[in-house]
Amino acid sequence: MNNLKTAVLLSAISGLLIAIGWGLGGPAGALLFLGIAAVMNFGSYWFSADIVLRSARAREIEREEDRALFDLVARVARDAELPMPRLYVMDSPQPNAFATGRSPKHAAVAVTTGIRALLTERELRGVLGHEMAHIKNRDILTSSIVATIASAISMIGFVGLWFGGRRDGMAGLVMLLVAPIAATLIQLGISRAREYEADRDGAHMVSDPEALASALWKLHAGAERRAMPVPESTAHLFIVNPLRAGSVGGLFSTHPPLEERVARLRRMQ
Repeated sequence: MNNLKTAVLLSAISGLLIAIGWGLGGPAGALLFLGIAAVMNFGSYWFSADIVLRSARAREIEREEDRALFDLVARVARDAELPMPRLYVMDSPQPNAFATGRSPKHAAVAVTTGIRALLTERELRGVLGHEMAHIKNRDILTSSIVATIASAISMIGFVGLWFGGRRDGMAGLVMLLVAPIAATLIQLGISRAREYEADRDGAHMVSDPEALASALWKLHAGAERRAMPVPESTAHLFIVNPLRAGSVGGLFSTHPPLEERVARLRRMQ
């Protein structure tokens, strides 16, 4: 099902880009943007995870750098019957985490230094169960592709302003306004249901729904105190929204309400 969703998403993006090209440059513009769509689809499939990790300023670590974290991730991966993912750390005081990759065999989990300082081992295990659930449910590819494409479409808006401005100033202005909205709608197309599913499945993996519920309260409070400088196009990847609630990312959050997430977890007890 997730492979089908990814194929539909890439097809929809291709159609959107071709329509943009036609609006800006007629048949020649449509042909140009068809080429851009082909390159974007290929690149987002194979390289979206690396692009997302670089945008989050995450660095890969080995076991010698943090044996406790490495061994905890390995235990949760074993309980989930998954291969050990690559492990990344983001130097940020905000407590947060995300998973990315194109398949369970090519997955990565990234955590911030802030989450290591804030959570207990039990709570961190709950968070890692949530991320392993994303990997096992195979929705990490779709989420990573969305992050890459949303960023690209936003940039295309600025290109359209320049390109359209030479032919038609109004067309360029429309592109500048429409492209970011389209990028946001693509993000919102990633159903909030996937977060509920990852909460539920991750809690089952570690057999401790309360650990994740407790962690979510702490992570939400920490994210409210400290915004994390990440592109809005990648915000949906994180376990809690890394942008402050007062930001545009807060207004159009792809994350479900915290209270409902916690209530669902506590009903599992």
